[in-house]
Amino acid sequence: MFKGFRDFILRGNVVDLAVAVIIGTAFGAVVAAFTKNIVLQFVAAVVKKPDFDKLAFDLHGTPIQYGTFLTATLDFLIVAFVVYFFVVLPLNYLLAKAKGPEAATMKTCAECLSEIPLPARRCKFCAQPVA
Repeated sequence: MFKGFRDFILRGNVVDLAVAVIIGTAFGAVVAAFTKNIVLQFVAAVVKKPDFDKLAFDLHGTPIQYGTFLTATLDFLIVAFVVYFFVVLPLNYLLAKAKGPEAATMKTCAECLSEIPLPARRCKFCAQPVA
């Protein structure tokens, strides 16, 4: 009984998932602090409104607090921007650089300009011989 549990816990993807959750939580705290303490302060300086949470209007005596929604939307957009431009793009660049250039697997038919595999001797679209 415990052997199956041990095998489940020590399985690679469970440990990887646990590490990803821990790192994601820590990274989320960093991005949230960056968003709240730096980026939103610049937005507040430009808009001259330090806190959007207090924005509201009355509808038949009921306050409609759209400021919290506005703040949450800005937080999401800023977090998405930071993650994409400071994590995803640099990581994709580094992975592409480490991978090196890919060898060509296709060539273009001179007659019909279709993409065909390199070893092909005839175009599969127009049946013309290719060099």
